[in-house]
Amino acid sequence: MELCKLKTPCYVVDEERLIHNLEILNRVEQNTGCRILLAQKAFSFFYAYPLVGSYISGTTASGLYEARLGMEEMGKENHVFCPAYKEDEIEELNRICDHIVFNSPGQYEKFHNICDKSSIGLRINPECSTQEGHAIYDPCAYASRLGMTIENFKGWLDETCGGRLPEDVEGLHFHTLCEQNADDLKRTLDAVEDKFAPYLRQIKWLNMGGGHHITREDYDLALLEECICHMQKTYGVQVYLEPGEAVALNAGYFITEVLDKVKNGMEILILDGSAACHMPDVLEMPYRPPLKESGKPGEKPYTYRLSSATCLAGDVIGDYSFDREIGIGDKLIFEDMAIYSMVKNNTFNGMPLPALVFRKRDGNCEIIRSFGYEDFKGRLS
Repeated sequence: MELCKLKTPCYVVDEERLIHNLEILNRVEQNTGCRILLAQKAFSFFYAYPLVGSYISGTTASGLYEARLGMEEMGKENHVFCPAYKEDEIEELNRICDHIVFNSPGQYEKFHNICDKSSIGLRINPECSTQEGHAIYDPCAYASRLGMTIENFKGWLDETCGGRLPEDVEGLHFHTLCEQNADDLKRTLDAVEDKFAPYLRQIKWLNMGGGHHITREDYDLALLEECICHMQKTYGVQVYLEPGEAVALNAGYFITEVLDKVKNGMEILILDGSAACHMPDVLEMPYRPPLKESGKPGEKPYTYRLSSATCLAGDVIGDYSFDREIGIGDKLIFEDMAIYSMVKNNTFNGMPLPALVFRKRDGNCEIIRSFGYEDFKGRLS
């Protein structure tokens, strides 16, 4: 089945583009000896996990359900970090995860004795903000709950462990980036070394987290590899990276159909796709998703505001222009929609969940999963 014949709305994951990204990540692993993990919070399309796992080292999770998914569907290295674990989950996490990272002294002290099968790590906060304008995505922002600052970290160790890491702590973890290049990683590493160098010499592994846009065209791969090799050589650690977006960047589409056209100051298209339901980052980030064969408002002859069939007045994707007039029944293809879309979607207003489709390298599309009324109803009682 071809893209234009798919029933909408639907997400499409493109095998060829996915492999393109995976080949880049695999080369980084081969060139440096680091291990790269898929951050499932960005991309949990587990139909593709066997393919992903043939190129990189495993998965990382934000909680029990993602950890189970990574274990069941990829079955390679399986790591987990959560700001706070529940007592009824930690024993299972210990059974299925290779690494468990704790966010605070309290969480470590509460659970570390249970974690006898996993390698224990602690999350640190280097207090080095490299993001501009997106505090919601900045783990180093003021009053962040994510990771221990050097003041808290050192104070705890001085008081309880004679200034050294506990014997069962084998790794440190930090995650400070969001859609950023290697220069911001270098700045962050400088801060990590400046504040935490004595502890880096006491560990076996260092997890540099996610947010690395490694597969973006302008990404500085040479600097990334330099950073990885420097940390491994200087401190004798195994380096981990856990990108999410980089695995599936530009490897997916969201296809939607025009249901109606109205006019109120400008031409407005009402779609069966929704920003609020099907691509929430459009409203949360916010950002303007790329749309195939379109331009900025006024750039092409026909400009429209793209909105949804929900009742939310602000459910607007953005303003786009086209070379031709867009009519009812036309299909629009949004790009870079494999990430933070199907993992964050919802059924507000009873909107149907989009089907999940895999586009093979030969161009044929396979419908992996369709959703209906029972999927909506089953979430509510």
